[in-house]
Amino acid sequence: MNNRTNIYLVGLMGAGKTTVGRQLARRLGRVFYDSDHEIVERTGVPIPTIFEIEGEDGFRRREAQTIAELSINDNIVLATGGGVVLNPENRRRLHDTGWVVYLNVPPVMLFERTRHDRNRPLLRVPDPLARLEELHALRDPLYRETAHLVVDGSHLIASGIVQHLLREFGLLCKK
Repeated sequence: MNNRTNIYLVGLMGAGKTTVGRQLARRLGRVFYDSDHEIVERTGVPIPTIFEIEGEDGFRRREAQTIAELSINDNIVLATGGGVVLNPENRRRLHDTGWVVYLNVPPVMLFERTRHDRNRPLLRVPDPLARLEELHALRDPLYRETAHLVVDGSHLIASGIVQHLLREFGLLCKK
């Protein structure tokens, strides 16, 4: 583990990264960022619009730039977009500049959480559950490669995950 004190939350869409990240930042007295929200704020348009105009590649370029800029900070909590790990440079940067937590949630549970959300371009397909299963199979090894800690997010509510992370982070800081 590095000596930086940033905490980065990774995982598929609907895993609870933003909810857990906000609560964790509040408990630690840190600034919270959500990389997707930062991209929307910087461009002035919703993510589906970026996908429509620039495609996924354009969005991923913006995401990498946002991660590079935010990871320069110290003592932040950052909820990343679900596809952040597709870029090897993002994986290296996150792993090397902070404490990476992978919130692992089964695709069927993610489907239940996201099925009414129209702001997820990758799920605008005939079978969103199959798409989530496909994304999980592709990204799970990348999340695990990047993470310092894997948390099963299927059995705990956000506050329980935050309590777990506070214990883990406290132990880590004492080493």
